[in-house]
Amino acid sequence: MKQEPLKNLITDLLTDLRDPGLMWQVGALMLAIVLGYVLSGLVRKRVAAREPATGMVRFGMESFSRVIGPLAITCLIFVAQVVLARYQKVHLLKVALPIFGSLAVIRFVFFLLRRVFARRGGEIGATMLTFEKIFQLLVWAGVAMYITGMWDDVFYYLDHTVLPLGKHKVSVADILQAAISVVVLLMLALWAGAALEERLMGLQTVHSNLRVVLARTGRAILIVVAVLGSLSMVGIDLTVLSVFGGALGVGLGLGLQKIASNYVSGFVILLDRSLTIGDMITVDKYSGRVTQINTRYTVLQGLDGVESIVPNEMLVSGAVQNSSLSNKNLWLSTKVSVAYDTDVDFALNLLEQAALSIERVAKDKPPAATLVNFGADGLDLQVGWWIADPENGRGGVTSDVNRAIWKALQEHKISVPFPQREMRIIGPVPLPEDTESLKK
Repeated sequence: MKQEPLKNLITDLLTDLRDPGLMWQVGALMLAIVLGYVLSGLVRKRVAAREPATGMVRFGMESFSRVIGPLAITCLIFVAQVVLARYQKVHLLKVALPIFGSLAVIRFVFFLLRRVFARRGGEIGATMLTFEKIFQLLVWAGVAMYITGMWDDVFYYLDHTVLPLGKHKVSVADILQAAISVVVLLMLALWAGAALEERLMGLQTVHSNLRVVLARTGRAILIVVAVLGSLSMVGIDLTVLSVFGGALGVGLGLGLQKIASNYVSGFVILLDRSLTIGDMITVDKYSGRVTQINTRYTVLQGLDGVESIVPNEMLVSGAVQNSSLSNKNLWLSTKVSVAYDTDVDFALNLLEQAALSIERVAKDKPPAATLVNFGADGLDLQVGWWIADPENGRGGVTSDVNRAIWKALQEHKISVPFPQREMRIIGPVPLPEDTESLKK
């Protein structure tokens, strides 16, 4: 589309004000705006009626519905411009088309950014908001240069400003085009990867580890294809990447062994299914529930809320205690002492019933109490029980069982002995006056 200087554009618009055909342009513009926003509202209502309140699809469609309005307006203005151009001048529509087109581009870029970096519907970070404002300013500056006719001069300057890169010379315009193509295709790849991950995570029939592997592999492939495709589009020879590949191999052999090992170990963990999100594990001095399995590290959340970042290599090369690998059943026990004159059989049955009364104690595997030792102060009894939810911790259920045991022993008047010691003084007891003389 050929640009027109701002002076000519203003003159043409003033001329159109005296032309009765201007009303057709105004009517077409108003109709396009109304239809565009009506279409956007219909899409938003349709999504709200079909998706749950917390659905990711609804979040994505609500974001994209803001793109549909300006996009539909731009398309309708373009159609009106093509139709009315056969009968009259359409200078007003020529001004409105880039304005609404740039608005559609801005909102589409915002949609991609938020789908990639805030697809859970969380709070938008300050960095992203700053980038959005800068991008919006650049787009509106480009529209202003286009309308005023300065775009050709700016592009001519960039195209004829050459920078030396080794033996070759590249213009600033080519560099900007290459950067824009890489960014655009990379954002599209990240958006497609996020959509693929959401779809795979929704497949409940597939193991969670396999879903994570497929999602990350697909995203990596999309990113590589996007980068290579964008470089090919701007005319960069991909054979020069062989030098980078050789340098990367040398780097892996010298200083990046640990990092590469952690990445490989991450895929090994996901593929052999030795760990799953939600498992309670202990590795080295770290223990907790697995909340994330990333390609380089695994996140363990302890029962106190503290999160530990464990490199994946430790989980592959070292011993790992998994409380829920084949099943989640966990055996716990507690001990108590009773007096020697206690009916042992009655006391053992009392301990079992007390443990069985706790809700978290498994009922299909009833508790078992045993006499473990003849202690110095009494009979040492032990009761053990099974739980099926170790991710909820051990201390709480042990405390509940101990309280139930103590209450049962108190109700049946069973004595719980405590250590008692006798002190004997050998020799004559010192008189009070002797004690006072010693103090002096």
